[in-house]
Amino acid sequence: MAGVRTAAVAEPVGDVTALLGEGPYWVAEDDCLLWVDILRGQLHRTYFPSGETITLTLENASAAFPAVGGGILTVGGRKLKLHLPAERGEEWVTRVVAEVPARERLRFNDAGIDPAGRVWVGSMHLDETDPVAALYRLDAGSVLTRVLDDVTISNGMAWSPQGTRMYYADSPLRRLDVFDYEPATGEVSNRRPFLDLSSLKGVPDGLTVDADGCVWIAFFGGAALARITPGASVDAVLDLPVSQPTSCAFGGPGMTDLYVTTASTGLTDQELAAQPLAGRLLRLHPGPVGLPSTTTYATLPV
Repeated sequence: MAGVRTAAVAEPVGDVTALLGEGPYWVAEDDCLLWVDILRGQLHRTYFPSGETITLTLENASAAFPAVGGGILTVGGRKLKLHLPAERGEEWVTRVVAEVPARERLRFNDAGIDPAGRVWVGSMHLDETDPVAALYRLDAGSVLTRVLDDVTISNGMAWSPQGTRMYYADSPLRRLDVFDYEPATGEVSNRRPFLDLSSLKGVPDGLTVDADGCVWIAFFGGAALARITPGASVDAVLDLPVSQPTSCAFGGPGMTDLYVTTASTGLTDQELAAQPLAGRLLRLHPGPVGLPSTTTYATLPV
């Protein structure tokens, strides 16, 4: 198992400061990182090595993925939408792929793509108090199948290198859960606690899996990332120069870069002065490398 450089320095990428940065996703073919600012409804595309960021302002966005056949799939509000660039100019063509009925104080939050390209999306309660949200899978006929109920803040989801485990966090529970996963069908079963995270500062937010099968979790309010082994132990904790990291994803040449999205919302003027990188996209070189399957394109079933 690759060792972790716990003293890895987090460097800012580009010049965008988000209110609530989220959902980093590496697109290897374009040397591009997709990420969003949830509170501004913005989709960012940051290109490397320049760090140039192109921003598309949408009605809402909480996650984004490249789609098989072209375009970008976004998750936001209560809808999944496919955005296709027009042949000329800056206009994009958008169509709704799937949606769920409107429910008061609920919206989609985090999402994930399994190694076969299946789309998973979770919702959250805006007051962050009541377990009335859910986890969905996009199935044939553009149907969002409700897989899990009684969720409060549906957050990070990722798959083991073999695709037989699905990791998942409902943030207020302050633990990492795991399902048995059937790669051929996308069926989940046997949800169980994987690791109690209540001893770590902050709440578990977005996550990813590396090539060793370890889970990396951003701790919102905890100013840190934690690496969890497949045997359910904390392998390393990396301190960050911001208190509100939101998610993380590997990318770059050889999948050696670890990108971290962060938030500036809710911080006082004094806290913002002490955290000049709050809301920025950060990059670290922690040692372990990412899984190619974490850059899978979203497959939109017919």
